[in-house]
Amino acid sequence: GLLAGQTREITLGVSSIVLPLRHPVHVAKAAASVDVLSGGRLVLGVASGDRPQEYPRFGIDYATRGERFRASYAAIRALTSSQTLPDGVDVLPKPLAGRLPLMITGGSQQSDDWLAAHGDGWMTYPREPEIQAGLIAQYRQRSHDQGLPARPVMEPLYIDLAEHADAAPQKIHLGYRLGVHRLREYLRERQRIGVNHVALNLRFNRAGTEPSLQQLADHVLPDFPVHPN
Repeated sequence: GLLAGQTREITLGVSSIVLPLRHPVHVAKAAASVDVLSGGRLVLGVASGDRPQEYPRFGIDYATRGERFRASYAAIRALTSSQTLPDGVDVLPKPLAGRLPLMITGGSQQSDDWLAAHGDGWMTYPREPEIQAGLIAQYRQRSHDQGLPARPVMEPLYIDLAEHADAAPQKIHLGYRLGVHRLREYLRERQRIGVNHVALNLRFNRAGTEPSLQQLADHVLPDFPVHPN
């Protein structure tokens, strides 16, 4: 809600709501509310969750998370649709576009065919280029085999910007410590293999946030202009 009120054009992405640990009515209503308040800018990442220690706190069996994820996903789709529910009770508001964009994170304990048939995109962790390219190609081929259009693929990436712009990448948790020029090369490679969006996360970044954002604005973003369509 705060971000919706402080911005006008950027997409508001959430990655990711652990569906089995939250009631789908609450998720649907909250997400649709942010979508309306922001003028239709919300993209909701959803996941089954992969931390066994979380589930006992909610009194939920960790082994049931895949089934619970599917049930919650279906409920959110129904609750945010334009049609009144069978019991005559409706949930308001509705997403402005009539459909809440849902990005499924990882496998979420589902089959490859289920993932290809559901969601408005796929969020997957960074991997070596050859492996990532193969997984993206398989995902889109399965969608094509089911008569569905290709959907976007998003990759979250932790970065720690090195002082030297050409510093070679060094692995960190789900990302790299690297120079800003090498980050630009990495993003070009992701673009080549079919990644549509990369979310840069500065959680492990040791440089100041403002200088790092300025480096990204000056040396990375100009190479990846936003297309209006």
